[in-house]
Amino acid sequence: MRRSYLLFMFLSVLALWSASARAYDVKTLAGDLANPWSLAFLPDGSYLLAELGGQLRRITANGEVGPALAGVPEVYFAGQGGLFDVLVDPDFAANQTIYLSFAAGNAEANGTKVVSAQLNGNKINNIRELFSALPQKYAPLHYGGRMIWLQEGALLLTTGDGFDFRESAQDPTTHFGKTIHIPVRSRGAPTVYSFGHRNPQGLAIDTQGTIYLHEHGPRGGDEVNIIQRDRNYGWPAITYGIDYNGAYVSPFTEHPDMEQPVHVWTPSIAPSGLAIVQSGQFPEWQGDLLVGALVDSEVRHLEMENGAVVKETAVFPEINARIRDLREGPDGAIYVVTDGNPGAVYKVTQ
Repeated sequence: MRRSYLLFMFLSVLALWSASARAYDVKTLAGDLANPWSLAFLPDGSYLLAELGGQLRRITANGEVGPALAGVPEVYFAGQGGLFDVLVDPDFAANQTIYLSFAAGNAEANGTKVVSAQLNGNKINNIRELFSALPQKYAPLHYGGRMIWLQEGALLLTTGDGFDFRESAQDPTTHFGKTIHIPVRSRGAPTVYSFGHRNPQGLAIDTQGTIYLHEHGPRGGDEVNIIQRDRNYGWPAITYGIDYNGAYVSPFTEHPDMEQPVHVWTPSIAPSGLAIVQSGQFPEWQGDLLVGALVDSEVRHLEMENGAVVKETAVFPEINARIRDLREGPDGAIYVVTDGNPGAVYKVTQ
């Protein structure tokens, strides 16, 4: 009898320890999705989900996935191309405006495009082109496509180097391998904000206005950077990665006129999706970064101190899938979008 009692007590303590160690809850918000790429939050508690194939869907607050909305522009769905980010205007309640980034064109000439539109029930209309990357390219690769809303009322967009055009990332007169400032409120012309990027698929801004970006390296050399205007982030003149055939992209990892990353992954984790924990629902993670890993099928927690990464751990092992997008919602929950067909959206609360 005493042995059974001791075993019961041990198992009870172990269960309490496990619950305390986890200290969060993971629920599936929506599943059976076709290559989901990004998630946005509407004021009524519902969501907009962009699928790579060109579908934009509304998901209700309780996880019901609606049909594809009508009126979405035709996307170039090939290779890595398709519908990328969806972003909701801060004044959505007044103007019903959303923003979409996507691959546009065909096999001979394509590139990253951004439009604004108005959400009207089960369709979008009043589409207006805000940006189209030039020059166009042929390879359906390395589009970037992430967007954030800057504090001055402008969009910031990432563009990739087009894979075969990596040297153009160092040419500020092209849109290859850049971040692009799109002055939506003033309707001015888009301009290059930063350059020397490879294929950035993570972009986030904190409440102080600090911009974090991560980008894919080749074999190794994935980077997290803090973005400042007119700065050169090095690709391909400096890199911590090597080419896919094992050759050097560059023998240099630093240069006086080029910015250093705040964090590097070698070997590559193929980062996609980036969130900054700021709401207070996860107080022990306040100001830290969450990064999706496509290769390792996990979420990485980067502990930050004074703009530097001091610790990295894998979190939310229950999800165990290629991660495409990460968002912190208005409710403070962490939303995780998994890649592929079928993909899913998970909601993590504490």
